[in-house]
Amino acid sequence: MFFIRHWKRFLTFAFIGLFSSWLISCGNTNDAANSSGNAGKTEVEFWTMQLSPDFDDYFNTLIANFEAENPDIAVNWLDVPWSDMEKKILSAVSANNAPDVVNLNPDFASQLAAKGAWLSLDDKLSESEQATYLPGIWQATQLNGSSFGFPWYLTTRVTLYNTALLEEAGVSEPPTTFEALATVAKQVKDKTGKYAFFISFVPEDAADVLQSFVQMGVPLVDESGQAAFNTLEGKKVFQYWTDMYQQELLPQEVLTQGHAQAIQLYESGQTAILASGAEKLDSIAQNAPTIAEVTKSAPQITGSTGKINVAAMDLVIPQATDAPEAALAFATYVTNDANQLEFAKEANVLPSTVKAASDSYFSEVPDSASPVEVARSVSASQLGGAEVLIPAMEDVKELQKIVYNNLQASMLGTKTVDQAVTDAADEWNNR
Repeated sequence: MFFIRHWKRFLTFAFIGLFSSWLISCGNTNDAANSSGNAGKTEVEFWTMQLSPDFDDYFNTLIANFEAENPDIAVNWLDVPWSDMEKKILSAVSANNAPDVVNLNPDFASQLAAKGAWLSLDDKLSESEQATYLPGIWQATQLNGSSFGFPWYLTTRVTLYNTALLEEAGVSEPPTTFEALATVAKQVKDKTGKYAFFISFVPEDAADVLQSFVQMGVPLVDESGQAAFNTLEGKKVFQYWTDMYQQELLPQEVLTQGHAQAIQLYESGQTAILASGAEKLDSIAQNAPTIAEVTKSAPQITGSTGKINVAAMDLVIPQATDAPEAALAFATYVTNDANQLEFAKEANVLPSTVKAASDSYFSEVPDSASPVEVARSVSASQLGGAEVLIPAMEDVKELQKIVYNNLQASMLGTKTVDQAVTDAADEWNNR
């Protein structure tokens, strides 16, 4: 699905170094745009990730409406495939032509925020304007107390489950906690020979396992940035995933394959549960109609904390923009209540503003609702308490790599759980 693709592999240490150098040395130019009929107007270059051509009509209309209301501003839109984002930004930085408003996820954006890359919004938006956004989502755009971006669209994963496979295993309801998941996983394996669940332990993949620590009550780092998981509770999480793997309740491929494998296994009827977005039901219906017929949706699996994770997309403004006021006006416009609600309907995602998220579109589900509509309602119902569980921090991908590598060692039996936890904490603290 288009949202998950955005979360993969667009950062290298070389990129951060080059970006940091650029912050000191260059500004933003729009000579090409000025020669295209927009002379005399303030130019705003707007970059999105993997949203074209599916949403061309939406963005073309959005930009036309904004320009009609702001005749002194011209917006130039560029959509970048996720796999090309790093290369495109590097090229733009080298050419002194970085975008004025750019679509990034909080993970990626926060790493560059630590380098002073983005315009701070603290003195740009009033408290009432900041309160427009869901509190937990607004907090996810902060690093060291400074707000670096506008929250945009969201997704909360739901539990898609194969009712026929669970029934065959004697399970009447899908699990809602990791503790219950372990019990269901054993029943499914014993009764059907199949698996209940797939979650990736590949360091470069999604951070689902890292999020499970927070959901099970284990903070990843303390206030000083040191490892906070080298505790009895942290060892219990390591032990949980180690036991699940060593008891053969997880497919072996969890160590080598990413979320795409989870989808493939579910669509082929080899797993009973898929943690995914509501929109995934459309492709399941196309790729595996017989599985889609027996698929229902339930709330996200969580831990003892009851915390629900939300995946977010932000808009950020480079510190070096030469059109800060126009960029602020456009980013505010894109993320206002009306435009967020419309985009949520177009893209089957969720909005990040309080008013749009409370719209009846997400809560009123007719009796004739499609499975996607039901799943969307389940997803939206989780928004109130949902939060971005992985804290904004400079080296979060390095933390994920360290934790996952040591977890893998524990799962494979090359380290004890105690040693794996200690090694992971030491490696993080001494990096």
